[in-house]
Amino acid sequence: MEWMCSTCGVEQAITDEPPAACAICSDERQYVLPSGPGWTTSQALIDAGHSLSIGELEPGLWGLRAEPKVGIGQTALLAVGASGNLLFDVPPLVDPAGLQFIESAGGVAAIMASHPHMYGAQVAWSHALGGVPVYVARADAEWVQREDPVIVLWDEPFEVVPGVPVRQVGGHFRGQSIACWRGADGAGVLLAGDACSVRPDGNVTFLRSYPNIIPLSPVGIGRIVGGFGAFSYERLYDNFAGRLASEAARVVGFSAQRYVEWITGQHDDLI
Repeated sequence: MEWMCSTCGVEQAITDEPPAACAICSDERQYVLPSGPGWTTSQALIDAGHSLSIGELEPGLWGLRAEPKVGIGQTALLAVGASGNLLFDVPPLVDPAGLQFIESAGGVAAIMASHPHMYGAQVAWSHALGGVPVYVARADAEWVQREDPVIVLWDEPFEVVPGVPVRQVGGHFRGQSIACWRGADGAGVLLAGDACSVRPDGNVTFLRSYPNIIPLSPVGIGRIVGGFGAFSYERLYDNFAGRLASEAARVVGFSAQRYVEWITGQHDDLI
């Protein structure tokens, strides 16, 4: 059975019986519900009326989100390129309409999750799309729950599809990864996962755990922002389709400085 954790939406190893626990949810960055671990399957979700909601975020970039919400509720990103499409962060279920849409958009040449919380049904999606490679940061390989030959481990920055460079920036997870898609206008669009999170004031924040509000250190912030700085980008999307529509690099720099100032006590006179 292709089991999936009901809490985080990450696929598990194929077994007759569900796992005793979800390793990802048992970690301090996630959580186990008071009712304990729960399990489902893509087919059970489809039978219950779940499907993928698909919307164009900007020309050539599509957001895919399971509705009603499944697991963490992330918005996967389909970045359309001239020489191959990238599915970045991964929906937790493979539904027929979503699969048909992706195939009509040219399929995908590669699948990559920004970090383990976003693995979703990455192997199932690969199989449905003809066995395309699923790129997993080697630093996070221990978190893969469903092993499969389609998984390709990587370390150094490279182009996951032609014209879309990726690199690991750490912080939330050691292998936390980002991608820079060119965008239809060529301005540069950073696909950031939750290396940062867009907030209501139009800035971003950085955390080791978002649900449990565990902060990062100045070293962690510096590594993330330094990794971002390897790319030229005007816009940014996080893993819930939170968007910085312009001057994204400047906003990230300001946000990082503000964060570090507060966690190092530079504004303790205000508390």
